[in-house]
Amino acid sequence: MVGARPNFPKLAPVHRAAVSAGATQIVVHTGQHYDDALSDGLFRDLGIPAPDINLDVGSASHAIQTARIMERIEPIFIRERPDWIVLYGDVNSTAAAAIVASKLLIPIAHVEAGLRSFDRSMPEEINRMVTDRLADLLLTPSRDASAQLILEGEPEFEIAFVGNVMIDSLLHALPAARATNFRASLGTDGTAPVVVTLHRPSNVDDDERLSVIASTLRQIAANRPVIFPAHPRTRQRIDARAADFSGVHILSPVGYLEMLDLLDCAFAVVTDSGGLQEETTALGIPCYTVRENTERPVTITEGTNVLTPDPAVIPAMISRQKPRMTPPRIPEGWDGHAAERIIEALARFRRVR
Repeated sequence: MVGARPNFPKLAPVHRAAVSAGATQIVVHTGQHYDDALSDGLFRDLGIPAPDINLDVGSASHAIQTARIMERIEPIFIRERPDWIVLYGDVNSTAAAAIVASKLLIPIAHVEAGLRSFDRSMPEEINRMVTDRLADLLLTPSRDASAQLILEGEPEFEIAFVGNVMIDSLLHALPAARATNFRASLGTDGTAPVVVTLHRPSNVDDDERLSVIASTLRQIAANRPVIFPAHPRTRQRIDARAADFSGVHILSPVGYLEMLDLLDCAFAVVTDSGGLQEETTALGIPCYTVRENTERPVTITEGTNVLTPDPAVIPAMISRQKPRMTPPRIPEGWDGHAAERIIEALARFRRVR
């Protein structure tokens, strides 16, 4: 089950691996993200069929959105009674489905289990904790995530280290992404750009904070192209103060393949996204994460990610950064085969139970 853009690249390789294994599957999309560039277009880019069921919940407050998902998904779970509910990531759809499936005694598998930022002001952190507590099978992307679950009291037999399924999608899609040649349409004259994505309320909803970010991006843009594909929410905030972002190339949301081609040619990335921390590590691209913390510490200890809670320091850091890491230092299990290990774990755990 999926609901938002970060879920879809996690679903795609698992869907392919399940097809190869001859498993029957039903894809439920809650409709938490409903913009075509954020949803339907991504299914096309990832080469997976359209969802079998779309709940069309749309946007709302966290409480209302979660309630809508629970209300609409319960009859589907009752009707289908699947062997497994496979949930991805940490969005509201993930936690809502976990609560419903748990009360119906349907086994839950959580892909990306064990990630923690230790910051409960982030809604995603609450969603992760709830889902992990209720899940029957905890599929972790890194060894530190497995260790965290053991510290929290989860039994070891419920934990399976499978690796990072996001990297499965990246490696699978990279040739097609490069074939789009999207980078050539941006008029950067071959200069490697700094790519920006920011969407968290802590960065874009506070006027003072957004002013600092705008100043940071203008400084970078004085020396190098800055490309900023903006989430619709973020775009509204930027458009309201367009002069502050002069020199920054603001784009509407782009497709998965186009974004991957853009990342592949980037000099550096400035982001508050969890997924981009992983993708830049896999590609060896310096990443500056505008957050106080990260639920993906392996991207710091073994990758190219640097936490930069003060965005004002980023221009100086970019000016003295080392070249792209070639070949990149890839964490264990980020090898393109995580989805196969997920399907094996689902089959193995079912037999044990």
